[in-house]
Amino acid sequence: MAEALFAIPGDLRSPTGGYAYDRRVMQLLPDFGVTVEHLQLPASFPNPTKTDIGETRRLLAGRRPEAALLFDGLAYGAFPPELLRQLEGRVVALVHHPLFLETDLPHARKVELKASEAAALARADHIVVSSRAIKKIVIEHLGASRDKITVAEPGTDPAPRATGTGAPLQILSVGAVVPRKGYNLLISALAPLTDLDWRLTIAGALDRHPLAVEALQEAIAANGLEDRVTLAGKVVPATLDRLYESADVFVSASFFEGYGMVLAEAMARGLPIIVATGGAAGETAGELAALHVEAGNADELTAALRRTLTDKKLRDRLADAAWEAGRTLPTWHETARRLAAVILGLRP
Repeated sequence: MAEALFAIPGDLRSPTGGYAYDRRVMQLLPDFGVTVEHLQLPASFPNPTKTDIGETRRLLAGRRPEAALLFDGLAYGAFPPELLRQLEGRVVALVHHPLFLETDLPHARKVELKASEAAALARADHIVVSSRAIKKIVIEHLGASRDKITVAEPGTDPAPRATGTGAPLQILSVGAVVPRKGYNLLISALAPLTDLDWRLTIAGALDRHPLAVEALQEAIAANGLEDRVTLAGKVVPATLDRLYESADVFVSASFFEGYGMVLAEAMARGLPIIVATGGAAGETAGELAALHVEAGNADELTAALRRTLTDKKLRDRLADAAWEAGRTLPTWHETARRLAAVILGLRP
């Protein structure tokens, strides 16, 4: 068995797609010849303090030298040059979402992160990305060599087909309330549609970005949608399953997705989808399974929502296409197999 040290910042139980990916591959890598030790890095990444950089240096210095180093890009992309120089042995970088493309960052910070990510990826022996769209970005914007990049898309668990509710039509959006998810835009897009009978549930953590939560609550109140919009917060898996089961339409207004695991989950349940095509989202939810709108365009989103909410034949067509596409999504075993091959130095 090969050994790998998987360095991840913060709480591995965090309810985001990136952490879910990390948890699942850690569970499955031993099936493909790789034993994994989890190394918890400081939670302040990608904005580490000097103290946390020192703690990271100390943690890495104590590793077994024969173990490959697998880094979650949420931390690795923010490593300073002196920490990169300390790294010895085989380094594999896992990039879910380039740090410099996070929404709402000051321009100067985007420039800093882009430079640090480029340097970190240049040091890596291999780079694993979550989609073809991210592969293109790390090549074109971060200068990474195409030859050392492997795409390992997230897996998707099989799920029963959603039956929906129908009256009122239930709209579901899933993901933490942070600026990148575009929830304020979604509220703006729904505001002109009060002549239709719908309800929106947003299922996602409310503790990641307090200012974004406050702004979303204010937008809901300003548009008089308090009786139509539910902020469910972080929900347990059984509750999320029920929300998918009862949904009639799935919407993602996100400005950027490295893959869009919730889109795959919606397809696995045969839900009609409306998706803003930032990053890999349009690639994940193809044009047969989803209506595509430009990321950040509230008018396009309003038009797509009205079409979908008023046209049952359209919803049925999208749902059938989503269900068929969901049958072909990658499994977590395939994801772990590809990552294990990289760690072992094999061709995936």
